[in-house]
Amino acid sequence: QVQLVESGGGLVQPGGSLRLSCVASGVDITQYAMGWYRQAPGKQRELVAGIASGGRTNYADSVEGRFTISRENAKNTVYLEMNDLNNEDTALYYCNAGLGVALIIGYPGAYWGQGTQVTVSS
Repeated sequence: QVQLVESGGGLVQPGGSLRLSCVASGVDITQYAMGWYRQAPGKQRELVAGIASGGRTNYADSVEGRFTISRENAKNTVYLEMNDLNNEDTALYYCNAGLGVALIIGYPGAYWGQGTQVTVSS
């Protein structure tokens, strides 16, 4: 059974940083595209960052230069480093996995985690 478990969310002040982790089981992440999506209250879920199995990455315009997605294959884990956080980054962040490359341009894969909450507030 495929499971994705996120962690690392929390409350942070504007300008602060967090690192989210997604530990996958039942999936070899070297064979999948992986990504992070987020959903804020009253808004649709949106792609934040994605990484293809070959290493190509894609970021939302609002986070490019501030966020970095990476994978540690030996631990079957994907990370999202978030820097210079602002109030608009407040959302529930979800890990996502799928075959192919469509995921990294905003077409999500079949597998989702439960989400981890990120709240940016002064």
